Amino acid sequence: MKIDYSKFSGTFLFLGTFQFIILMIVSEALYPSYSISKNYISDLGVGGTAYIFNTSIIIFGLFVLISSYPIFLKFKLRPFLVSMMLAGIGAIGVGMFPEGSPYYLHTIMSLAAFLFGGISSILSYKILNLPLNIISATCGVITLTALVLYTENIYIMIGPGGMERLIVYPILLWVLGFSGHLMASNK
Repeated sequence: MKIDYSKFSGTFLFLGTFQFIILMIVSEALYPSYSISKNYISDLGVGGTAYIFNTSIIIFGLFVLISSYPIFLKFKLRPFLVSMMLAGIGAIGVGMFPEGSPYYLHTIMSLAAFLFGGISSILSYKILNLPLNIISATCGVITLTALVLYTENIYIMIGPGGMERLIVYPILLWVLGFSGHLMASNK
């Protein structure tokens, strides 16, 4: 039996992203006095919600990492492979090195997840068809623009937590759309 790389990767990407979104919402609900405007997403990785959030983002990162190589085997796009792998490693690192970790490890891993997640979204343009390729590239541009604003402490009235969500949510939405495309692919 021949492995369908698209369906395999699409399923893993969808499951990893779905569980992360759901468990992030659960963590936000359980975290005392949590504000999506004022609190960083990574605040969920410390305290009473740490076990939920950190496990969930590690699973998300692992599933992205596991999915990257079969996508490469299918589409032969090395830059996409590298960016997906680095985004997955970054997400794993966010869970392994929560806020307050030494040597800025959390910041480095967050930056890798954000930056390479946005780049992956843009690079998927070559894999996808209209209109999803335009939507995906737009998600990547939103992520990277928000990342630049965030690093400059420009929060455009939505606070640091809101700006961080403008970095992360387009990536998560792109992965859901991309995974659906891969699962539905008959190529």
